Amino acid sequence: MAQAKAGDTVQVHYTGRLTNGTVFDSSSGRDPLQFQVGSGMVIKGFDEGVKGMAVGETKTVQIPVEDAYGPASDDMVFEFDRSLIPDDIDLEIGTTLNMHQDGNPRVVPVIVRNVTDTSVTLDANHPLAGEELIFEIELVGINPSQLIV
Repeated sequence: MAQAKAGDTVQVHYTGRLTNGTVFDSSSGRDPLQFQVGSGMVIKGFDEGVKGMAVGETKTVQIPVEDAYGPASDDMVFEFDRSLIPDDIDLEIGTTLNMHQDGNPRVVPVIVRNVTDTSVTLDANHPLAGEELIFEIELVGINPSQLIV
């Protein structure tokens, strides 16, 4: 039976949980996630977890912080002058906002961490940074790489 290897395009169903059991994402009710193994399209630990799986196989993969979204960085948390934020923007703690750096069209999502009368603390870390992740993965398809040697 074929096993997933680097270069193969695979389809998986998955449920992602935090170590406290909270589900943060799932493909349930959606098409399977499709990606090329070893291409960097998914986090390292998920990619490594799929290698060697056969179609129909299900497994649980525990991914350490370093192989997930990395540790949270204090350098990615900053205070912003509240007066520079338009009044119509919702500044509730936990709200995700999209920012742009001057001259860069790339959107940077930030999470509101604290609000005072004069400042807003924003966090540009990935929401799952610093978290160990647990994925239940079911391999539902393999399209072998088409490398010609």
